[in-house]
Amino acid sequence: MKHIGNLHPAPGSKHKDKRIGRGPGSGHGGSATRGTKGHQSRSGYHRKLAFEGGQMPLIRRVPKFGFNNKFRVEYQIVNLEKVQEFIDKGKIQTEELDPETMYKIGLVSKKDKPIKILGEGRISKPLTIKAHKFSKSAIERIESVGGKVAIYE
Repeated sequence: MKHIGNLHPAPGSKHKDKRIGRGPGSGHGGSATRGTKGHQSRSGYHRKLAFEGGQMPLIRRVPKFGFNNKFRVEYQIVNLEKVQEFIDKGKIQTEELDPETMYKIGLVSKKDKPIKILGEGRISKPLTIKAHKFSKSAIERIESVGGKVAIYE
């Protein structure tokens, strides 16, 4: 009968630890399984992260390329056809459309990202549109209907 006091690991599942560097009687004396001489055989050895045994490391073999401009401004783009879609759905009731309103009605997805209006499509209602940037064609189409363009600061 098995009791908690008689439990033993299965035969062959447990092994004695290697007692390294404990003299010739341990079977791992002498160089203590580290091989002979060289950096790796010494105590305190720590391999550098990209070290490849003296071979030119991959990080230095592969050429660098590309460039990230830290001053780049990424705009949320709104086409006039999208504005017209929102007018048709009845989501735009006011004569003025500014970034806060665009965010509230769902025309743009981010509140803090600047907005650029592009001139793809037509607009039927004369609106005063405030945005951070406009394309030339967007300005022409908004003003041709009697609307106004204002740069938002």
